[in-house]
Amino acid sequence: MQEFNQYQTPCHVYDLNLLRQTLNVVQTESKKYNFKVHYALKANTNEKVLAIISSFGLGADCVSGNEVKTAILNGFAADEVVFAGVGKSDEEIRESLEANIFCFNCESYEELEVINEIAGELQTTARVALRLNPNVDPETHEYISTGLSFNKFGFSQAELERFFENRTQFSSLEVIGVHFHIGSQIRTDQPFINLCKAVNFYLGLFEENGIHVQNINLGGGLGINYEEPDREPIPDFANYFQIIHENLSYCEDQQVHFELGRSIVGQCGNLLTRILYRKENGDRNFLIVDAGMNNLLRPALYNSYHKIERLSSGRNGLRQKYDVVGPICESSDCFGKGIELEDSKRGDLLSIRSSGAYGQSMELNYNLRDRAKVYYLGE
Repeated sequence: MQEFNQYQTPCHVYDLNLLRQTLNVVQTESKKYNFKVHYALKANTNEKVLAIISSFGLGADCVSGNEVKTAILNGFAADEVVFAGVGKSDEEIRESLEANIFCFNCESYEELEVINEIAGELQTTARVALRLNPNVDPETHEYISTGLSFNKFGFSQAELERFFENRTQFSSLEVIGVHFHIGSQIRTDQPFINLCKAVNFYLGLFEENGIHVQNINLGGGLGINYEEPDREPIPDFANYFQIIHENLSYCEDQQVHFELGRSIVGQCGNLLTRILYRKENGDRNFLIVDAGMNNLLRPALYNSYHKIERLSSGRNGLRQKYDVVGPICESSDCFGKGIELEDSKRGDLLSIRSSGAYGQSMELNYNLRDRAKVYYLGE
């Protein structure tokens, strides 16, 4: 606690030892089946975090041209970078082709046409995987569901059939795989089993159309335990990879890829914040803290839960419920309602847990607030 008291709040604190332990498990369990894991940069682009992840030999999953550049600058091999995203600009495509990345995950027929045209202009061949929309329910929050028919992501069945009919027109493309991603924060096995069944169907469809898929990218989606992070600091990667291995019909000459983000970095980061004021409004007790939704957007964006703990030492042992809120002029600037904590006062230090994913990477300077400081444990 004494160490944390020295930190200027609000601040992101990363446990780099936990990150290394998590990566060791990821590598050990994925290698059992010769799976290839790419780290999804959108979860966290902190340079020290990226340096450690790249040192473990993971590839990179990027969703913008700047993420592609950042991945390569931070030690990820260009030939292990995949560029996904439903709206790639011409400039992003051109720069990624010039960097000779491994693959574009293409999301529409028109995108194929654009990449084919730009690759032709550069007199090169673009390696692409078709992102398919399998209409699989991830059983998660609607804002982080990406694989249902009404989501904006991936080829529809009609677009896929159009590709099969016209694929010889794409002279500057090499279709090397298929790509799927059904959503995030999935905590049960069944959505992944259903995904494998859908992938098996599409693999058969490609074979029927004379295309043997070399690479099968299943995206990510494995969730973390936000409710009790100390009980499960490292997700059950062994079960996750085993479920895929047992339910996916793939051949020895096919490489299976994953794009994991939250499950790798989520638990290694926490947001520390200090209580500025305590107040009562009717029957509500508020703790107003110095961190705001600009430092951790997820609760305001889709009402996500993060466990909140008081780090300051106890006084009277009494506990009561508080709404923990930030200083920003929005009613959605709230980290939790009815949170039970020991009796708290101005100056007490709180930890908002499991913010390693989509905390710092989504940080804003709304209200012209400064971004949070960053500290590291286990350097």
